[in-house]
Amino acid sequence: MLKKLVALSFIICVCNNLIGQSTYQFPKEYTVLNVEPAKTDSRIKEANTPHLVVYNPTAKQGKLLLFMPGTGGIALKGPKSLFSVAVYQGYHVINLSYINTPAVAQICRGNTLTKNSKCTSDFRTMRIYGDNNFSLIEDEAHDAIVNRLTKLLIYLAENDKKGNWGAYLENGKPKWSEIAVSGQSQGGGMAAFIAKRERVARVVDFSGGWDFSAKNKIAFWYTNESATPLDLWYGTYHVTEPMAKTIEETYLAMGIPKDHIYPFNLPVPEGKKGHSNGVRNIGYTDQWIELLGKGN
Repeated sequence: MLKKLVALSFIICVCNNLIGQSTYQFPKEYTVLNVEPAKTDSRIKEANTPHLVVYNPTAKQGKLLLFMPGTGGIALKGPKSLFSVAVYQGYHVINLSYINTPAVAQICRGNTLTKNSKCTSDFRTMRIYGDNNFSLIEDEAHDAIVNRLTKLLIYLAENDKKGNWGAYLENGKPKWSEIAVSGQSQGGGMAAFIAKRERVARVVDFSGGWDFSAKNKIAFWYTNESATPLDLWYGTYHVTEPMAKTIEETYLAMGIPKDHIYPFNLPVPEGKKGHSNGVRNIGYTDQWIELLGKGN
């Protein structure tokens, strides 16, 4: 209990500067890098706002936390208090800049979904891996999440030696066993989709979307076998979200243990939405620590 209180005291100190300030400042001992995707792969033209990279060079190196924003999200504007907790827990953190509009829910609906019940799976495969034919979005293969991550890791390994980024690469590809995947909304769905296919270190899905195969029927991919052991899966949602019940249904369909599902219920500030509150509200610091576990 004492250890937990000390940790929480540190985090609260870190996060206090959120109050009354428009710009969050990471602790001074953290290394913070902003890297434009085009610097890592000259073919990338779309969604070229910088990736956000954060870690503590004085701490024992742990796993990498790959976070993916939701629809319209900008990596540099990500939930920095959550990332501070992750770094404190021993992670290197990457908030990835990727094409996140249009969203899967904006494409795979109505007649499109009627014609192709696997639309959401095809969409996510294209946006994550870029290795299938899906004409309803304009993403190129080099725009894919995995290519962006791979090229960023290679770039960091060459240009930020103290970060030892090569630890997250294996034969020129992401070493998924050393990478925890996470994200909010569309990004949370991307994290879950990756964890189904790759054996990752952990998956934390914050309100990860609601893919359908038909009207009122969740997508087939949710019940696919998971390459990541189910005891490494975690999911959250806010009880005030309009799609809260559907999100919980997808979590249960994926086999996430019930005690790994967090129905957040703190009051949502006026003018804000419960859908994003889970990654923004420092009142969930205790839960973030549980969700993330130890990175090192």
